[in-house]
Amino acid sequence: MTSKKAPKLDKRLVAGTALRLLDDVGLDGLTLRAIAKELDVQAPALYWHFKNKQALLDEMATEMYRRMVADADVPADATWQERLLGANRGLRAALLGYRDGAKVFSGSRFTGIDHATRMEEQLRVFTGAGFTLAQAARATSTTYLFTIGFVIEEQGMQPPPGQSGEGFDLAERAARLADYPLAAAAGPVIFQDYEQGFEEGLRLLIAGIEARYGIA
Repeated sequence: MTSKKAPKLDKRLVAGTALRLLDDVGLDGLTLRAIAKELDVQAPALYWHFKNKQALLDEMATEMYRRMVADADVPADATWQERLLGANRGLRAALLGYRDGAKVFSGSRFTGIDHATRMEEQLRVFTGAGFTLAQAARATSTTYLFTIGFVIEEQGMQPPPGQSGEGFDLAERAARLADYPLAAAAGPVIFQDYEQGFEEGLRLLIAGIEARYGIA
């Protein structure tokens, strides 16, 4: 009788397993020990590939990016505005696909240069539209940071995907702020319909970029 052979460990396999576990345990509960158990190996085997948890998060973010780009479909003739909308909508959707996805992505460093092709293409479109390289970099990074921050807040206020729970209690908030009627009334705008809030915020940024740099 032959025993089942364990798959050969590599960084991508470990990162993929970690992303699957993330939905069950969240970022705080994700440990190299838990991943090793899922892979049916000893924890020290993972330290050969990752010296610490941040190194693992870097690889997880890289794998998330690979999957996001694989699912992306950007028309070759898209304007810079359309590219910003598409890229950030895609990023938000990708981050929302994982529990604590935005926290994993935030502050992580890609482990390869997979992102360079898309970045180079994006910057060429922007500079071709009249942006300086510095303006193009600022415009794209600002919208990226908006999306990361927005989803961190969104995931912090909503129950994890597929899990029961309630979002932010607007009635309780309104009661606490009863002496501040405008602040109380702003609650539903801030904490409900994140889809609309994201779209409006992104379009505000794009309008600001157009106004600031004078490029329509």
